[in-house]
Amino acid sequence: MPAKTPLLASSPHSFTPVTTPTLMLSVVIALIPAVGYGVYLYGISALALILVTVASAVAAEYLFRKIIKASTTVGDFSAVVTGLLLALILPPKTPVWMAALGAVFAIVVAKEFFGGLGANPFNPALIGRAFLLMSFPAAMTTWSMPNGLALATDAASTATPLALIKQGGSLKDVASYFGASDTDAFFRQLFMGYRSGSLGESSILLILVGGLFLIAIGIVQWIVPAAVLTSAFLFSWLFGMNPLFTILSGGLVFGAFFMATDYSTRPMTPAGMAIYGAGIGLIAVIIRKFGGFPEGVTYAILIMNIMTPYLNKLRVRKYGFVPPAKPAKVPKEAAK
Repeated sequence: MPAKTPLLASSPHSFTPVTTPTLMLSVVIALIPAVGYGVYLYGISALALILVTVASAVAAEYLFRKIIKASTTVGDFSAVVTGLLLALILPPKTPVWMAALGAVFAIVVAKEFFGGLGANPFNPALIGRAFLLMSFPAAMTTWSMPNGLALATDAASTATPLALIKQGGSLKDVASYFGASDTDAFFRQLFMGYRSGSLGESSILLILVGGLFLIAIGIVQWIVPAAVLTSAFLFSWLFGMNPLFTILSGGLVFGAFFMATDYSTRPMTPAGMAIYGAGIGLIAVIIRKFGGFPEGVTYAILIMNIMTPYLNKLRVRKYGFVPPAKPAKVPKEAAK
């Protein structure tokens, strides 16, 4: 009988009954509340954006692996998750051809060029968004209000709460712009998600429902999102920003639960995950406070993705290594 080809892979080696398709489908299920609410807020065009982005990601993975004559991996649903995540971090009115291009770039360049699922050093969906932001900055910074939210300004094109703060507005001004009676009412509005922003980042409540579901079933560990949110809250307070507004605005909560927790790009050790999450929160706040962009979550996560290999070296456990026994201490009297 011919000898079996050995399976070669880098450590650590861990075996679990949870398969990749099961894991990916769990993420899809966790995203359903945010997806449904996004379609409710922005209508059929939002649904079309999601479907085109997911289909483009799946087709790109299938065709690329067909071209290089590698086994197909579309059955693991990882391309579905990448396409879905990318759609949810784009402006709702993004042209579908542009979103499709971002999905192809995310799959082919950010994932398959590095060897496929598990070998990618950066989060593919975030790379896709960064590519689109650099290539089409006008489209990627054009926002629309949810259906039914009437403002004194043009409802077809508006600014996000973060952008208004970046332009020098106060929280009271921003609350009034979005029709809230005061800042407390505005914070409740942000939590429920009735404001402009990316397609899937609107409702903090529904994002938490999906994220806590993944933590409850063991797909996501709590350390990373807790470190991201705690760090962002603390450093925004130290920099003189409103910590609650920092947490509730933009894509911080969505990124903490669904982007920063990606298995391939986050550290494996608890200490590494804590530092990684804290770094994301800090960098996001620095970009929001001092940078040119009102939002900073995408680049904060990608920057910390670079640090993951180094953070994995913290307190590495040596499997199979038995430390030598320490010599017994001899009393001074006995030594004499």
